[in-house]
Amino acid sequence: MASVTMTVNGKQTSADVDERTLLVQFLRENLRLTGTHVGCDTSQCGACVVHVDGVARKSCTTFAWQVDGCKITTIEGVANGSQLHPMQEAFREHHGLQCGFCTPGMIMAAIDMVNRKGHDLDEKTIRHELDGNLCRCTGYHNIVKAIAAGAKAMKK
Repeated sequence: MASVTMTVNGKQTSADVDERTLLVQFLRENLRLTGTHVGCDTSQCGACVVHVDGVARKSCTTFAWQVDGCKITTIEGVANGSQLHPMQEAFREHHGLQCGFCTPGMIMAAIDMVNRKGHDLDEKTIRHELDGNLCRCTGYHNIVKAIAAGAKAMKK
């Protein structure tokens, strides 16, 4: 067993977990934060993206003990109460989702993209940065539009 302590969405939590427990399992099963999805278990699809100390990371290939002492932000932690994060609002407004399964990971990756690349993202950059985030329902067109709009809205 491994003892882990981390701050998740602003709340400190501690637990004893099996050393093989993945961060995605810890979030979903221990903390009941089910917005982080398990899609492929091989780090291919990006449905499990969360922020670890402010940087996007795939939680399906990260052990819980590896983020001991870190600050974790999940999709549940990006909104400000009932007010959606600008990127969430942009996905809603520009219909950057269809079934919604990939959406939490896409939004978390998009926020990280803006934090690293800035607010004026072109289509080529967005599409390149989305490598590793798969959507099986859309043609990505509206996702790209949503990220561009969300990036601009995050500037305000």
